[in-house]
Amino acid sequence: MIQAPSGAGITEGYMPGFGNDFETEALPGALPEGMNSPQKCNYGLYGEQLSGTAFTDVRPERTWCYRIRPSVKHSGRYARIDLPYWHSAPHIPQDVTSLGQYRWDPVPHTDQDLTWLTGMRTMTTAGDVNTQVGMASHIYLVTASMQDAYFYSADSEMLVVPQEGRLRFCTELGIIDVEPQEIAILPRGLVYRVEVLDGPCRGFVCENYGAKFELPGRGPIGANCMANPRDFKAPVAVFEDREVTSTLTIKWCGQFHETQIGHSPLDVVAWHGNYAPLKYDLKTYCPVGAILFDHPDPSIFTVLTAPSGQPGVANIDFVLFRERWMVAEDTFRPPWYHKNIMSELMGNIYGQYDAKPKGFVPGGMSLHNMMLPHGPDKTAFEGASNADLHPQKLDNTMSFMFETRFPQHLTQFAAKEAPLQDDYIDCWTDIEKKFDGSPGKK
Repeated sequence: MIQAPSGAGITEGYMPGFGNDFETEALPGALPEGMNSPQKCNYGLYGEQLSGTAFTDVRPERTWCYRIRPSVKHSGRYARIDLPYWHSAPHIPQDVTSLGQYRWDPVPHTDQDLTWLTGMRTMTTAGDVNTQVGMASHIYLVTASMQDAYFYSADSEMLVVPQEGRLRFCTELGIIDVEPQEIAILPRGLVYRVEVLDGPCRGFVCENYGAKFELPGRGPIGANCMANPRDFKAPVAVFEDREVTSTLTIKWCGQFHETQIGHSPLDVVAWHGNYAPLKYDLKTYCPVGAILFDHPDPSIFTVLTAPSGQPGVANIDFVLFRERWMVAEDTFRPPWYHKNIMSELMGNIYGQYDAKPKGFVPGGMSLHNMMLPHGPDKTAFEGASNADLHPQKLDNTMSFMFETRFPQHLTQFAAKEAPLQDDYIDCWTDIEKKFDGSPGKK
């Protein structure tokens, strides 16, 4: 039996790096008043805490759950299982070369029934899951809902970026539906199942091994623009009281384990705290940029950042390139030629990316690893160099970047099975020498 309060769905709220706590209950009085762990909870519930940080963290992130059964109740030991397409760092295949500029066409759908677990395809890994630094990037292909099957990752927080189709995440703390131009954030340790609302579904996942994603510091930008805390939504409490044999899969230190439980684990009747799944509408992201001349760094487009132990250097940045006005005068407007210490994995949600008018298609990905030069192809360079620079709307475009300080290593799937564009490196071969020794400005 599924229970839900009136108006169950999504609620606005704030999280650390976002703001304050949420509280929500599916039955009146299920939340204790004035205490976290009463001697006896109402309705015969069990109090249980889900912690996403150390107890002594400067900004502890945790949520109190009041549930029908404690989550420790399961009917068997954990047994190892194999999900051959899902990999964790360190994962460095000996016969794969990760040094290079790479681009892929969209990974095609298949006729197989693929769930959230069996349809995950790892493209790159970085860092070390055992020491909780770095990340992995994945493509998901999902055509079938999980049936009496549940999952959580002890390794990672997961940032989900849909590109095609609609998914429902039924979590311990409530329900989140996501579609293209939205993202979902699933915390480490949260139990959920994934259902297909409108398929087939394809999208991108950034698996974050390190500190949680938070809003970036805005510095001189101040309180407004970029991503606003009020636009991050958390679910309201919804619970299932079902006695049915179910499977729980756990990702732990890069390995997958399975156990049996005799009920639905989504039995949290009420909860309060600041550690919860979130969704965010990318159309509410307000970009900022130069309004006179010159081209700012792409860090101004950061939606979320997962900090490292080094100030100013991210474990991961999630960066969004969406529609915006281009107004700078006497300025090369697309991304310039560059190489830097960050490795950049990009994905196209829809439309055309301004630095690569051809080849980088919706559903496609590209990787430019740390300290490898990249930038516009000849068509983009010539067009931007000779354009009439009146104010112009960059329209019909939404791409993103998973950017990390660590080198990203290709998997066998990325190098051998995914639709790699073997001729991508050729997009720069026809760039011409223009130097003639004359002192003119242009």
